[in-house]
Amino acid sequence: MSKRDEILAAAQALFAEYGYAGTTMRMIAQRAGVAFGLVSHYFGNKENLFLVAGHEMIDAVLEVIRRDMERARNGLEAVDIFVASYLAYTLAHRETFPTLIRCSPFSDDNPHLDRQKIGAKFGELIEVIERILDRGIADGTIAEVPVRDCALMIYAAMVGAVRTVFLSPFGDPGLFHETRRFVIRSVRA
Repeated sequence: MSKRDEILAAAQALFAEYGYAGTTMRMIAQRAGVAFGLVSHYFGNKENLFLVAGHEMIDAVLEVIRRDMERARNGLEAVDIFVASYLAYTLAHRETFPTLIRCSPFSDDNPHLDRQKIGAKFGELIEVIERILDRGIADGTIAEVPVRDCALMIYAAMVGAVRTVFLSPFGDPGLFHETRRFVIRSVRA
């Protein structure tokens, strides 16, 4: 792992644990085992590092989802795989995934960050859902639904399930299975 990747991994874990406000560049340098100046060299400032940490995690989630969806025979299977892959990724990355919860453009944890940049990156997930809904409508496995609204509802169901499992006393990962079932029942033709 490169020094840059070590810094990024440390930042994701610390942002997940302490949030943006509670994490310092010095803490990140210490966790990564690098000099403080190296963190600044690679990422400039904390805000940029936070954005990169969230963006790279979304890219990693999308990479897994796209790879998993290659086996989908139709739109409905693609929706199920999308939801399953996203939720499984959160559990597999439980130490770092809360960075995405905290860098949501709707989070009050860090109201001064550039919400446009963050929102655009999260929007990539919604765009993938829209494409697979279109695919399912075209192949007859998904009901005629308002695609944008439905994609937002699927995204909201996943985010709600993740936030519930990670942040609440109702944190039973069995909720993820029920979320998948709910989404599929909601869109099936």
